[in-house]
Amino acid sequence: MTAIASAAAAAEEYAALLNRVRRDRRVLGLVLTGSRTREELATEHSGYDVYLVVEDAARSDTLPAALIRPDVLINVMVLPLAEFRVHALPGSGTEWNRYAFAHAKVEMDTADGLIGDLVAAKGTLGRDESAVLAPEQLDAFLSSAYRSLKGDRDGQPLAAGLDAAEAVPYFLSYVFAAHNRVRPYNKYLAWELRHHPLSRPEWSAERLLPLLGEVLGPQGPAAIRRLVTELEPHARAWGHGPVFDAWGDDLPLLRGGEA
Repeated sequence: MTAIASAAAAAEEYAALLNRVRRDRRVLGLVLTGSRTREELATEHSGYDVYLVVEDAARSDTLPAALIRPDVLINVMVLPLAEFRVHALPGSGTEWNRYAFAHAKVEMDTADGLIGDLVAAKGTLGRDESAVLAPEQLDAFLSSAYRSLKGDRDGQPLAAGLDAAEAVPYFLSYVFAAHNRVRPYNKYLAWELRHHPLSRPEWSAERLLPLLGEVLGPQGPAAIRRLVTELEPHARAWGHGPVFDAWGDDLPLLRGGEA
């Protein structure tokens, strides 16, 4: 079967799945995630990543086989409501999956909109959550940036490069958390920046993506310093100046001097 034929078959199977679950009283909701929910990203190779939320008393092994049939382009995860409530949230052990619910499509919901509310809570950060997460991620970014610059200064290019690579996810987690948003998976970063821009021109897709590429290349030290210096005034405006100030005598190295 060609990729195009397989994609067409998957679309038919997905439509059939929707029809089946809407007639099954044990199914409370169906959530579509992944590339299929992001315009321009879905290709003939893109599958359907589906979460079925079922009554707590329902067991996946009692659902019709056709409902949960494994398929290369139809990936169905069945979660009882109690498990879905906490899935992808801090403390669940599945925090890594949180961005899956940003821009997710709720195809089936309860009468009171419970599934949609739970998806919305997973796909964004609350203000209280951001207030804790953002400064933690900022400090982690500065720590990795400092180690990278110190490694470069001390003639350890491999260590400097590895620390620079570690700095990037912390930087992204910080700027997205400061906007009450979940950091996107790397696969979706360019799409996210273009379709849902951050608030500062320095972080547009056209400017930020090439700079992140430089961080991971030979121009890493200069690129790291540019990330730091462009970020600092915004971080201070957001009330995170104390995180910078705590670095004290090490700030000159981060900004471009010596320490």
